[in-house]
Amino acid sequence: MKLTVWTYEGPPHVGAMRVATGMKGLHYVLHAPQGDTYADLLFTMIERRDHRPPVTYTTFQARDLGADTAGLFKDACQDAYDRFKPEAIIVGASCTAELIQDDPGGLAETMGLDIPVIPLELPSYQRKENFGADETFFQIVKHLAKPMEKTERVSCNIIGATALGFRHRDDVAEITNLLYELGIEVNVCAPMGATPSDIAKMGQAHFNVLLYPETGEMAARHCERAFAQPYTKTIPIGAGATWDFIEEIRQLSGSTNEIDSDRLRQTWWSRSVDSTYLTGKRVFIFGDGTHVKAAARVARDEMGFEVVGMGCYNREMARDVRATAKEYGVEALITDDYLLVEKTIEELQPEMILGTQMERHIGKRLGIPCAVISAPVHVQDFPARYSPQMGFEGANVLFDTWIHPLVMGLEEHLLHMFREDFEFNDAAGPSHHGGHSPKKAASAPVIEEVHVDDNVIWLSDAERELKKIPFFVRGKARRNTESYAVEQGLNQISVDTLYEAKAHFAR
Repeated sequence: MKLTVWTYEGPPHVGAMRVATGMKGLHYVLHAPQGDTYADLLFTMIERRDHRPPVTYTTFQARDLGADTAGLFKDACQDAYDRFKPEAIIVGASCTAELIQDDPGGLAETMGLDIPVIPLELPSYQRKENFGADETFFQIVKHLAKPMEKTERVSCNIIGATALGFRHRDDVAEITNLLYELGIEVNVCAPMGATPSDIAKMGQAHFNVLLYPETGEMAARHCERAFAQPYTKTIPIGAGATWDFIEEIRQLSGSTNEIDSDRLRQTWWSRSVDSTYLTGKRVFIFGDGTHVKAAARVARDEMGFEVVGMGCYNREMARDVRATAKEYGVEALITDDYLLVEKTIEELQPEMILGTQMERHIGKRLGIPCAVISAPVHVQDFPARYSPQMGFEGANVLFDTWIHPLVMGLEEHLLHMFREDFEFNDAAGPSHHGGHSPKKAASAPVIEEVHVDDNVIWLSDAERELKKIPFFVRGKARRNTESYAVEQGLNQISVDTLYEAKAHFAR
């Protein structure tokens, strides 16, 4: 297992926690050492939850390893049952506890509890968080859901939403309203908001709406086999995909209800914005596979951007993302190494990044605007307001989220226009690019920095001059200058070279 300062996904037991924390009446007994209890912070701090996750840890210590750690697990399991009175318990081991091979599932079975106890086999050293959530939800559905007579009216289950999911709470509300307009009842929404008793009733729905393949596809496939429930394949992110989703729902349900799309402003607004901000802007997209595929379509077909690169960190989606990238004429980057992602962004020099919390930090360092489209995210991406990514309102939110970093980039213009003013100076970067970072000490020595390309070297004076060019054409100016230098056989770019290239391409 790789330890790093940043990580796109945690170990699989964190994925199991995302499922347990999203549900009600379910408790997770986790065989884990003291240090693995950090996961509570993810939910109580980042997602601003007003209660702790329903997780009981054995919290064994080094001195316990020479004694009966299996006994510690049984005691923790009994305490959780007595204290919380759950409808069902899931049991498993963290990545560290997996090494001592205590078999939590087998131990729990011998206790004779009068509620369902579901063992989790999560290979911590081969798989990661999204797999952990997907496998956990699948096991819960497999153990609890039974074949049932279908509801009298056409109904569906909404599956895939979990705790710590990117805007999952609001996406579920938006899609529930959309289904209601189509005359379709939501039978169960799971795992988020569901109890084990709700899971048991999943079989009575006519079909399933799969919103997040990363965390719900295994359960959807199981329900298709076991209960003859087809599931939706379209992810309704963006105006075009939402209309496709509506058509898919109509085919599954037979609904002919009309949809009120008056609240959809994104399509008109994106056409009305000055093309300087949008048309042809080069964007790089990175995140989980589902959001990356959806964002690429919105970026190119609905916003007028040019997709110059895309990729995902979850290898389970690698094949889908590679196929999508081929449609856009780019090569997919499949990696969980943020340093490789940063290197790729530096090479591509996009005008905008659509990514995760990681890419937001990368964008600040490189001076490139970034909009967050996917987990992993920080506390600021769990807003108090209603802010879905899916459906018609989600399309409006995408427009606002993606446009604002580009429009706010004009702040950089002001910094250059008024840099002689005491409030505007070269040491104060634009706020959305990390302008609040501490200033360098006055006594610090001036270091002549250069930008090194594969073929040419940018001298420091040329690099400074380049930064005076508006951000939304700076990438193009950089590429044109480097191309000109190569054509002229130059291996260094000075200020003179920069302006010679400008004159050359102006002709």
